[in-house]
Amino acid sequence: MQDAEDRIAREIGKEQAYADVLYTRLDELISQVERNLDEIQGSQQASTHQNRSERDAFMTLYEDRLSLLRSVSRSVVFGRLDMDDAARHYIGRIGLFTPEREQLLVDWRAPAAAAFYRATSTERLGVRLRRHLVSRNRTVVGLEDDVLDQSVLEQDQGDLVLQGEGALLAAVSGKRTGRMGDIVATIQAEQDRIIRSGNRGVLVVQGGPGTGKTAVALHRAAYLLYTHRRRLEHTGVLIMAPTAGFLRYIERVLPSLGESGVVMMTPGDLFPGVQATEHDDDEVARLKGDAAMAQLLSRAVKQRQLVPERDQQIRLDGTALTLAAADVRAARKEARASHKPHNAARTVFVRAALDRLVERYEKALLAAGTTVLPEDRGELLSDLRHDPQVRRWLNLAWLPYTPQGFLRILFAHPERLRAAAPRAIADRVELLVRDKDAAWTIEDVPLLDEVAELLGEDSAPAEAKARDDEDRRRADVEYARRVIENIDTSGIVRAEDLAERVNQVRDGRTLAERASAERSWTYGHVVVDEAQEHSAMSWRALMRRAPTKSFTVVGDVAQTSAAGGTASWTDALGPYVQDRLEVEHLTVNYRTPARIMDRALAMAAAHDLPVTEVSSVRDGERDPLWQRVEADGLADGAAQAVADLLDERIGRIAVITVGSRVEQVAAALREKPQMPTVGLGSAGVDDEVAVMTAQDAKGLEFDAVVIVEPAELIDEHGAGDLYVAMSRPTQHLGAVHARALPAGLPC
Repeated sequence: MQDAEDRIAREIGKEQAYADVLYTRLDELISQVERNLDEIQGSQQASTHQNRSERDAFMTLYEDRLSLLRSVSRSVVFGRLDMDDAARHYIGRIGLFTPEREQLLVDWRAPAAAAFYRATSTERLGVRLRRHLVSRNRTVVGLEDDVLDQSVLEQDQGDLVLQGEGALLAAVSGKRTGRMGDIVATIQAEQDRIIRSGNRGVLVVQGGPGTGKTAVALHRAAYLLYTHRRRLEHTGVLIMAPTAGFLRYIERVLPSLGESGVVMMTPGDLFPGVQATEHDDDEVARLKGDAAMAQLLSRAVKQRQLVPERDQQIRLDGTALTLAAADVRAARKEARASHKPHNAARTVFVRAALDRLVERYEKALLAAGTTVLPEDRGELLSDLRHDPQVRRWLNLAWLPYTPQGFLRILFAHPERLRAAAPRAIADRVELLVRDKDAAWTIEDVPLLDEVAELLGEDSAPAEAKARDDEDRRRADVEYARRVIENIDTSGIVRAEDLAERVNQVRDGRTLAERASAERSWTYGHVVVDEAQEHSAMSWRALMRRAPTKSFTVVGDVAQTSAAGGTASWTDALGPYVQDRLEVEHLTVNYRTPARIMDRALAMAAAHDLPVTEVSSVRDGERDPLWQRVEADGLADGAAQAVADLLDERIGRIAVITVGSRVEQVAAALREKPQMPTVGLGSAGVDDEVAVMTAQDAKGLEFDAVVIVEPAELIDEHGAGDLYVAMSRPTQHLGAVHARALPAGLPC
């Protein structure tokens, strides 16, 4: 026993010595960047606007680098590979090199690190030994070796560590912190294959609860930013998450992996200027998510391109003039033939209408005895364009709109909705009618985006600006190269990076701020989490954000609870990418113990949910606990169950119930003595105890979950919600109920 302990201590000492080398180098880099930052901050060169832009750009680059180095400064290394060719590679969160460019640490995203996650005893990939280093801050506290080449055992000189809890089990068994942690040290082979996938289309990651879908998606985003930095650094990566609370839950993952250049949004934030937080009722949400809404909106826009019922007579400077309905009809046909969106096509319409009207004007002037020369046409057109009657006539025929204004008016006029509705939804359009001043809902956001696409804007100024921006960027890069030669010799700053930051300084906004403010911004890659909640209309809006259709889509159709959500990945996404759709499956549950997950799967099977079969990596120590109470004692029963769990110091607890009971249950909890702060909704992930709906809990995990009246969850949104609730805990699942438990659960 003592020999084994001595062996482990000796090996830990060796790894600590190497870790000390890495942290020394890391501290040197931090000091170097701090010195560069101090020099730039104290620089007296900022005498001109250009100098100030250069200084500010350097400062933001150094600050970003410093933030990255500090974010990994407590846990930079986690693994070691011993190769057949006697090479030894240490694997960490970032790459580290000596001043002479000798590699000390391999970035986990680099090709050389792939074997750390993928090598097996049957497919070694040149690996003889894989060692996991368990650290607490900068101290190595444990080791575990995977011997892939049996000859290593035969040659063992007492330097192998073959026992331990295992890095993966230690990670999944630990208490939750209220924030998702990265899994970079424990990525499994099936996860790594997805993270490093070369798919350039839509990659769907379908997996049951607890399989690490979100973690895989975030690590894939970090991998793509590392591998395709030049392509993505100017366009960014969009992370679409279900709720604001969920965004807070995952916000630390990418910085811990060395990346911060992403834009994070919820579905209610996708349209600039609108922040929707509430959902419509299910019937309305289902209708708004129906693909037929795209046809309704297209028809509604076209129906605002009007032809007057009869000719109109006006007088212009004493000359009688006919505004002919036939001319309007011909001008409308010409504008529609341009295939431009409504607002942009209005220019075509106005020009075509005025061309016809000026001919009538010339004929009227000639008939009145006025001489008209060809060179007079420009002045006559100007007179027509500025005449109040003509302007009113043109506006009535083809008004410009904003997306918000158009949709508000449309929803307030049932006759317009009925006129525009396609047959598939004609019997339901009355559900859309509401007051003009009604608050925007999450389901309105894709419709606003659709209307914005149909209305459009004049593209000429944007195209001219894009050309100017590209010319200026080329000039900035060339200038930056010359500046770097005079200011920075560390190799930390690239000319392209400096040019981009100078441009950002001029603009005054970060990439995230610019991207979220521009509806037409297109991203290099989009990650959609809890993707099963998106409707057909929502997918249309998301697909516009990445014209290359480079997506990582993660979800589980068995957990769909949104009205109009996704039931089939092929049906939802296939029309956009055809053969560029690839579906990967995750089958191992790292979160939920088998004792709990088996119950959730039995319930799902009883309700015919299309579940992905998963196997849990651990059995767990606690069976689910079902407690029957009186109907009026549900809230108090839940509060007592939580109090008992707090006495056990089990960790973070979620109480999951239907929306109508959230406040009642929270109030009962707060009445309990010594109860900690009780959070509400997905934002409650910050609190030790939180009360939320199943929708709020999507993607989150807790040490313990107490479900209040399971049958009500099914009544409200279906069995998928109960499946979600049952699969959130890592240690304990309990429920209080007055009604009979749903099918598939113990009687």
